[in-house]
Amino acid sequence: MDLPRLPWQEYVARKWSGLSPEFKQRFISLQYIDDVFKFAAEQTTKEDVDFLHGVAMGYPVEKDAARAALCREHGNCSFKIRDYAAATLHYSQGLCFSPWSSEQLSLCYANRSASLCRLQRYQESLGDIDGALKHGYPPHLQHKLEERRKQCLSQLPVGQTEKAKHRDLQGKDVEPSSEHILSVADPIAQISPCASVCFHQEKGRHLVATEGIAAGGLIMVDRPYSCVLIPGAEELKGKKGNQKAASFGTEDQRCHWCLCETVRPVPCEGCSYSRYCSDTCRQLAWEEHHRWECPIGADLTATGVMSQLALRVALKAGWENVQRAREKIRDEEFPSDDASLATDKGSVLHTGDSYVTVYRLLHHLGRQSPAVRFLYAVTIATLYLKLRRAGPPPASWDCTGHTLTNHSQSNQSPKDGGEYAGWDPEHWLLGSVVLRHMLQLRCNAQAVSVLQDAGLSDSRVQATQEIRIATALFPTLSLLNHSCRPNTSLVFSPPLSDPAGSAAGGTPRGVTLTVRAADDIAAGQEILHCYGPHSSRMPTVERQRLLLDQYYFRCQCEACTQQQKHSPSESPEHDGLQCDACKSPLEKCTDGRTGFICGQTSCGRWVSSSEVSLRLQEVRGHLEKAVELMERDRPDEALRLLKKTASHGGAMLPESHRLQGELADALARAYATLGDWRRAAGQLKRSTVAISAQYGEQSVELGRQLFKLAQLHFNGGDPAEALAVIPRAKKLLHLHCGPQCPEIHQLKAMEDCLTG
Repeated sequence: MDLPRLPWQEYVARKWSGLSPEFKQRFISLQYIDDVFKFAAEQTTKEDVDFLHGVAMGYPVEKDAARAALCREHGNCSFKIRDYAAATLHYSQGLCFSPWSSEQLSLCYANRSASLCRLQRYQESLGDIDGALKHGYPPHLQHKLEERRKQCLSQLPVGQTEKAKHRDLQGKDVEPSSEHILSVADPIAQISPCASVCFHQEKGRHLVATEGIAAGGLIMVDRPYSCVLIPGAEELKGKKGNQKAASFGTEDQRCHWCLCETVRPVPCEGCSYSRYCSDTCRQLAWEEHHRWECPIGADLTATGVMSQLALRVALKAGWENVQRAREKIRDEEFPSDDASLATDKGSVLHTGDSYVTVYRLLHHLGRQSPAVRFLYAVTIATLYLKLRRAGPPPASWDCTGHTLTNHSQSNQSPKDGGEYAGWDPEHWLLGSVVLRHMLQLRCNAQAVSVLQDAGLSDSRVQATQEIRIATALFPTLSLLNHSCRPNTSLVFSPPLSDPAGSAAGGTPRGVTLTVRAADDIAAGQEILHCYGPHSSRMPTVERQRLLLDQYYFRCQCEACTQQQKHSPSESPEHDGLQCDACKSPLEKCTDGRTGFICGQTSCGRWVSSSEVSLRLQEVRGHLEKAVELMERDRPDEALRLLKKTASHGGAMLPESHRLQGELADALARAYATLGDWRRAAGQLKRSTVAISAQYGEQSVELGRQLFKLAQLHFNGGDPAEALAVIPRAKKLLHLHCGPQCPEIHQLKAMEDCLTG
């Protein structure tokens, strides 16, 4: 959840309502973030801290031996029915709940080593055997681990076997998983020589092509200054009959530092929530932010992802970087309404100093409602007090001997209120900087998304869906302005997964954002990115409303201008319908009636708007039901429902309609699940017509659909059709995702197999 939990929002709203008109006016009149934070800190009381603590109690992060034992029992149940993936996750959950160096911890390590061994993850299994011994596995059971170690070693290649003999039964030396290191904190961005940062009074900083960039051309590579994993964004779909497998989210399956997928998470020693793909990632996270987050982890969950990300940015920057950034803009004095943004290009263009770039991002303080400003300010002030009471100040915020650069109209520091030694009055700046970043994130946070398999893990066919796994701050990406029909494609690469296992070592992994040209971009043309509302997915009025609410501008991009001129239906699903009698296009009535009339004068069939809406709603409902049936391994029922829907409600949908495309895609999945590859391929080929109409002939969406079609032709033993589709799929995926795209490698393997 990006914003604080609802009980806290409601509490702060009541606090705002209870302020006197004079206090409200005083708060509203504040133009500088420093003053806003000081005001909120003065208004924050023990009652506020206690209320937040009460909300946070619903999200416990303490170690809990009883819960660890329960997780281990669930893992044993999954293990018995041979759902080893779910068992591994249950054991991992038990590891995280286990108190450090407890017997329960050693038992969870031992059990997870068994499930990893069954998954043929031998290197990781060896690491867990070492972990069990290190944490006091009962001596009378150690012979089981020794037998499992021999089994794993016998399955490893010779080179890996020697590396795996890194520890004896006493668990000495270092686990090989520590070799798996992240790249999140690497130096930030690289911008192509074909593009340049420019400044315009209305557009602000933005990116312009200095020479022509061909479609597929690399424009930018960026890494997040910081990021926070979003809990619960994805779920493990276990084998049939194992209902316990459906309770695992992102936080259970990905490293909380580099975001890579891991089957063998390393738990935090202090809390039950944070886990990592390696000891290295755990140590890096601890040193940068987690040693201060760990004691207040439940509070951070209660106050939302944005506040946690804002705190991480400030902790990573530290006192010196913050002071350097504040000194650089001291003469510019950005006020809250952003109206007097400096016009001198040299002072606002992109800089190699990544934190200065972050600090300069617009915060739009004056454009956010007073109630929202107050919510953010009180939230951060309360977290600041919790931080002061949890331990000493962050080492990166040692302000001894430094002079504070003041960006406020007041020279007063907020009341102290700290109960832990080492906090100085000047440390109020930490709270002010966290508030600044939280305000910035409303307009500058970027969702980190990946394609995730959906459906049962042992299903013959896997559907995919794009899910958001983290929120991040990409300083250089923030330079790009919005278009509802952008000329760029974004890809998070390398893949956020760990296919070889962290214990195998290898090259560092982490989040890297690659921006490529989705179309040919001419010299002098602005390089644009979509902030979320896309013209192919959302009507103009809704897009403009969302952009105005969150980003404070009314979009007048090319897509909005064209669609306003053509005045399409409010709902895209009502556009492009056909008469179910003669298949001619349905047109909106212009004779005063509400509804649609067949464009063929000899037919003249009229359909009311309510009937159209009802039939479309029925199609949508049946589609959702069919997908649910397939996920419950009932493809026969799903197929019958989809056929019925296609012949009734789907009769008014032409091949190019998005709902017709979704129907065809679902039918393809049902046929493929039943092993009828040829019929599945026929339906999926139909769906590409709608995909092309909705997203375009050169879209990444079409590329992914063609990739699925190639797989169906390949599985169905139709080499000619597969070889006809593969080149086009490769071309589109290469254009949007680059040569390292995993799907391209799979297509190449299919091609080699069919032509070899």
